[in-house]
Amino acid sequence: MVGMRRPTMADVAREVGVTAKTVSRVLNDDGPVAVETRERVMEAVRKLGYQPNLMARNMRVGARDAAIGLVIPEMGNPFFGTVAGGVESVVRPRGLTLIVGSSSETAELERSLVATFLARRVSGLMIVPSAAGDHRYLRTERAAGLPIVFLDRPAVGMAADHVVSGNREGAREGVAHLVAHGHRRIGFVGDLPAVLYTRRERFQGYRDALAAAGLPFDRALVESGHDQEAASAAVVRLLALPDPPTALFAANNFASMGAVVALARARRRDVALVGFDDLPLAEVLEPPLTVVAQDPAAIGTAAAELVLSRLDGRPSRAAHREQIPTRLIARGSGELPPSR
Repeated sequence: MVGMRRPTMADVAREVGVTAKTVSRVLNDDGPVAVETRERVMEAVRKLGYQPNLMARNMRVGARDAAIGLVIPEMGNPFFGTVAGGVESVVRPRGLTLIVGSSSETAELERSLVATFLARRVSGLMIVPSAAGDHRYLRTERAAGLPIVFLDRPAVGMAADHVVSGNREGAREGVAHLVAHGHRRIGFVGDLPAVLYTRRERFQGYRDALAAAGLPFDRALVESGHDQEAASAAVVRLLALPDPPTALFAANNFASMGAVVALARARRRDVALVGFDDLPLAEVLEPPLTVVAQDPAAIGTAAAELVLSRLDGRPSRAAHREQIPTRLIARGSGELPPSR
């Protein structure tokens, strides 16, 4: 009978041979339960595919639980602010409050924020993973039915719902655009080594485009720039090479800003440039900046809708992956022909 309907807490209790109150204590971490009993309850939860009705729980325990926790790497990055706005536009009409915290791109602070959100008994958890995170510690929460969705980057160490941009495809399209305009020596400026998922994917997209065009990968044309200043210095180094690139691909918004500054200071209007991520005022630069634009608002809304679908009892327990496509916006800088 359980296989023909959604399993209930009573089904879990019968499977283990305990009371429904004991199962509730385990799932809500509300009161003492023997370690062995806790493990048996969680095993039964996994076996039966039980998912608590968290929205109903929130209605019982009060509005303080009607919240979604969101962990982002940094508050000052407009990209993640727009992601948060997309999330809020979806959850607010459902009576849920969005709580946001910054991990400063550290695994320790990320985990601390997650612990704080779990202590508040949030209805759902959304995380932009830090560079060195390991999310196996959330397996029990996910098995217990807490909706957990990762944004911009997948989880590490566990299978979980995630929503990402088409990083590899977008980078490949941006570099191929430069190739199509006659460039054969294309420099790469990004955040290296490529530890993060987004960095790896974009670097691989760069290499994919070169390979598809029959162009060799030249390590001398690859420079790292963690922030705007470092990226600007990286561009200066590339332009000083004996055989410098005629075009640049900047793998994130900070790299793009650094490249724009370096080219302006050098009075170089003969080097083509494509950036990954759009920039404010990109249209008024000289020349206007060609970009591979992400849609951070769409990432946020898609992730929030996924959380709500889990809260509403989406039956599949398999991890769901959604990829938001990027868009090449040709404005002028990426269409400059090679000067030699």
